[in-house]
Amino acid sequence: MVLTTEMMDAIEKSNVVFLATANKHKNPNLVPIGLARPLDDKTILLVANFMNKTYKNLKENPKAAIVIGDVTKCPYQFKGTVKIHESGKYFDDAVEWAKSVMTQLEPKGAVLLNVEEIYSVQPGPEAGKKVD
Repeated sequence: MVLTTEMMDAIEKSNVVFLATANKHKNPNLVPIGLARPLDDKTILLVANFMNKTYKNLKENPKAAIVIGDVTKCPYQFKGTVKIHESGKYFDDAVEWAKSVMTQLEPKGAVLLNVEEIYSVQPGPEAGKKVD
């Protein structure tokens, strides 16, 4: 599954995305994330600034989903598997980006979501339908 240019633009321009995770006991967690952007048509970078329970969940269970804060601009849910980078290029890029937004931020990781499935969250008969 690949992100379209329209989807990537909406993620890039969004002020917030909502990240859903679950721990190893399958207890759900949902948080707003202010720094998210696509790296390519299959990968979304999320900067782990204030993640605590979420970060622990991702380490226990790498499956996650995100939706854009304003679903009228991007009515999709993106599901996949994450890889956490706490050093290296992705981490360095995440730190640089975060500090350019707010100098006091101290990211603990760069979370890369590999998009494996995309679903519609558009209200109506197509809600929940997998996008081909």
